[in-house]
Amino acid sequence: MIELELPFPPSANAYYRHPNKGALAGRHLISAEGRAYRQEIIWRVRPLGISFAGRLAVTLLCHMPDRRRRDLGNIEKALCDALTHAGLWGDDSQIDDLRIVRGPVVKGGKVTVKVGEIAA
Repeated sequence: MIELELPFPPSANAYYRHPNKGALAGRHLISAEGRAYRQEIIWRVRPLGISFAGRLAVTLLCHMPDRRRRDLGNIEKALCDALTHAGLWGDDSQIDDLRIVRGPVVKGGKVTVKVGEIAA
């Protein structure tokens, strides 16, 4: 099992953009904020040289940056997408047990990620 402390991700609403004009109209794209977050996670995780190949249990302990109401489900997508691109696992379809827990508010926010393989 590993434990990582990572920056708080953009919400799913800020992570994606959906142009309605021009050559990219109708496409589902990652926003500049989403791409910057993904790059930050890659920079933090890839040097660890850890990559899980089996079935996984993942716990996300989410420390919100402030007291505004937030949907926990909007936190998971950007974070798991970034961890996939960082190579922590081959694909987030490997996750069989996903828990998202709200922790106390922390200035700036953060997410503590615990990942472990599930015995076959």
